Amino acid sequence: MDVGGARERTDVGGARERTPVGPHREPGHVRLRTWAVHARPTQSSLGLTFPPPSRFRGRLDNPAVGNGGGDESLKLGAGPGPCGPCPTRLGPRQGESQLHPNRDYEKMVGQTRNKLKEAASQPLHSPRSTQCRRRRRATGAGEPEFEEEPKEEMKEPELLLSAGRGILPGGARGYSPRRTRNLNARNAQNCMKLEMVTKTVLLGRFQFLSAFVEQLRDKVHLLQRRPFTGRITFGIAAFVSFLHWIHLITLFENDRHFSHLSSLEREMTFRTEMGLYYSYFKTIIEAPSFLEGLWMIMNDRLTEYPLVINTVKRFHLYPEVIIAFWYRSVVGIMNSFGLETKTCWNVTRVEPLNEVQSCEGLGDPACFYVGVIFVLNGMMMGLFFVYGAYLSGTQLGGLITVLCYFFNHGEATRVMWTPPLRESFSYPFLVLQMYILTLILRTSNNSKKHFVALCLSNVAFMLPWQFAQFILFTQIASLFPMYVVGYIEPTKFQKIIYMNMISVLLCFVLMFGNPMYLSSYYSSSLLMTLVIILKRNKIQRFGVSELHFWLIQGCAWFCGTIILKFLTSKILGVSDHIRLSDLIAARILRYTDFDTLIYTCAPEFDFMEKATPLRYTKTLLLPVVMVITYFIFKKLIFHTLQLFAFTSLAILIMRLKLFLTPHMCIMASLICSRRLFGWLFCRLRFENVVFGILTVMSIQGCANLHNQWSIIGEFNNLPQEELIQWVRYNTRPDAVFAGAMPTMASVKLSTLHPIVNHPHYEDADLRARTKTVYSAYSRKSAKEVRDKLLELHVNYYILEEAWCVVRTKPGCSMLEIWDVEDPSNSANPPLCSVLLKDARPYFTTVFQNSMYRVLKVN
Repeated sequence: MDVGGARERTDVGGARERTPVGPHREPGHVRLRTWAVHARPTQSSLGLTFPPPSRFRGRLDNPAVGNGGGDESLKLGAGPGPCGPCPTRLGPRQGESQLHPNRDYEKMVGQTRNKLKEAASQPLHSPRSTQCRRRRRATGAGEPEFEEEPKEEMKEPELLLSAGRGILPGGARGYSPRRTRNLNARNAQNCMKLEMVTKTVLLGRFQFLSAFVEQLRDKVHLLQRRPFTGRITFGIAAFVSFLHWIHLITLFENDRHFSHLSSLEREMTFRTEMGLYYSYFKTIIEAPSFLEGLWMIMNDRLTEYPLVINTVKRFHLYPEVIIAFWYRSVVGIMNSFGLETKTCWNVTRVEPLNEVQSCEGLGDPACFYVGVIFVLNGMMMGLFFVYGAYLSGTQLGGLITVLCYFFNHGEATRVMWTPPLRESFSYPFLVLQMYILTLILRTSNNSKKHFVALCLSNVAFMLPWQFAQFILFTQIASLFPMYVVGYIEPTKFQKIIYMNMISVLLCFVLMFGNPMYLSSYYSSSLLMTLVIILKRNKIQRFGVSELHFWLIQGCAWFCGTIILKFLTSKILGVSDHIRLSDLIAARILRYTDFDTLIYTCAPEFDFMEKATPLRYTKTLLLPVVMVITYFIFKKLIFHTLQLFAFTSLAILIMRLKLFLTPHMCIMASLICSRRLFGWLFCRLRFENVVFGILTVMSIQGCANLHNQWSIIGEFNNLPQEELIQWVRYNTRPDAVFAGAMPTMASVKLSTLHPIVNHPHYEDADLRARTKTVYSAYSRKSAKEVRDKLLELHVNYYILEEAWCVVRTKPGCSMLEIWDVEDPSNSANPPLCSVLLKDARPYFTTVFQNSMYRVLKVN
């Protein structure tokens, strides 16, 4: 439950070093190597070359003669590397759930391994710091070559789009005069002033931008006048898609050092609900056949023991089903042709850690899984370019959309930190859906294929994510006023409503009759809209004025939607399910109970940060969008109303910034529209306007990109690894576990033991189970809690000490939440403290380490 953005990281100074002893081939076309103490760069599972890692893992440039031709081993140390010291990570990631305090320990290997620096005989460069520099350049993130001089170390990355001329090493070049233009005296004077300001600001810290902005000013008018041709447009779209894919995998690799983790460590990186989703992908690929694996997840007893549930229906698992099918097909085809699917190494770690195996390639499930997600979200950037270019009428508008997205990347997405979340699969199809809808609204004669594409994109958006329906409800709420005032033809709007209704029915069938599709605000609004369209002529017969006619339709739609939603929820029995609309209502009405506090105490469900508008302003995104909105409100009502809806959602729930920021980037493309701003371009040269806007955007935008590329971290969670290993080897396979939701997802994924609660908190029955499990952190008696756990057939309870004492903000510790829910016991001592001192006689402590205690339920 993280929120994307710039975050702090822990730089680990040590390195696990290894040398190939001798490759041999094993069954299944997996090459296994044993490594000792040297290093060489490798090709990651995502297809990119990464330099020698730290954390006691390394590889030789030449396996035969050592690194650089010598045989000297890599030394341990944490001194600054050639690119300067890597950033540090102190404390939890920005945006992580404050109800999951064990995340503060998620990357605690830094304290353990940095002690090894004392063993070094002299100060040396950190191998990880060297990697920090080399990896970003190798993965195509745009990091320039580093010079020998110290002053050249912190050069900023090259711009994502080529300027078209040669750039000297280091990203800077001397000033060369431009070709002369026939400008009047006033325009020439303004251009000279703008040049002086630009060179003063940029030639210092951002030298590489001087070449780009100079050439952009000369060429931008040609790009703006270029016709909207499909071949050029889709060529640029493919290029920016590749850039975004490179950017995502670079950030993900730098954050976790994922390519050099063992299989267990990779599974532990999928925290909370991410681990739950990935566990079903793992179940399908490890089953004897695809159909058997699909049957297993549709008749699952491990997730909510002893209940048997259809997890595809409950957790929207179509992405995992499809990716598992692709994985089995690809690996099967490669094995049939005798092709190597993955390469593995045995890695000896520092005591007391045991030896682990690290694998790379398409045959590694975790690498294949996240690789598909990054390809999908990379392609989304190409779709943004096409969308921006179509909306503005010029390819330059598409480039502005892409640049704005990159410059505000930390505010626009969190897929690089949390790939398996539902939004990672769902949101790209919303971009496609909005592009198709814009095409339909702008075109007078629409073909059937446009409406069919709208229906299919709706289905692709709704199937993976339970919150998607509320977003589509805001879309209907934006379209309905346009229909009322006559901006949309009634026939066209009726067809749009029909396509939306068909998509809801398709999702209802594909999700095995999930009643939430029929009881949402989205479904109710569709039905009320259709009724108003069909009864419109009868309402007009009353002879009311036009204004009153508008008000009657608006009030009927609003009141009818709420009433119909309430009735369908009662009839279908889903009134107790928590939805996004319930969280918004609780936020507005300031209603609190145990369930709403579990959500709203997490930072991603909190109000928007006060610093977020400031970050938008620094990249000039917010001022540009505000100016555009002021001038084009009456000309592009749908996009403006949708912007207001996304803004309201993002203010109430910070997690929903992922809808607001990209939509602002789309709106920014309209600055290039001559149809909307032709009056401005008659007074000012078009290239001067775009040149100035992009120059100011690039100053903070490139700094944001550099901050993202500077994030260097490495995942390790030794306490959780010890817990999982103990559960694997010291408990029966059918032993049932209960505990904190994030930990239970990891236990199910890595040990395959039954659990009674999990992080997918929307279901009413699951919330009741979790409330019973979390009573160990209340003030109830130990006997009462023990009896409730026995009713759930729990054998072991995993108690986390941090949850007993951590208070991230007022009113959000587990004890404070329970005091709101259970005031009758507020005078009793906390049960958690009692269990930590002596769990007997109702529990017995059978395992403990620095974070976890496993209590056997007596």
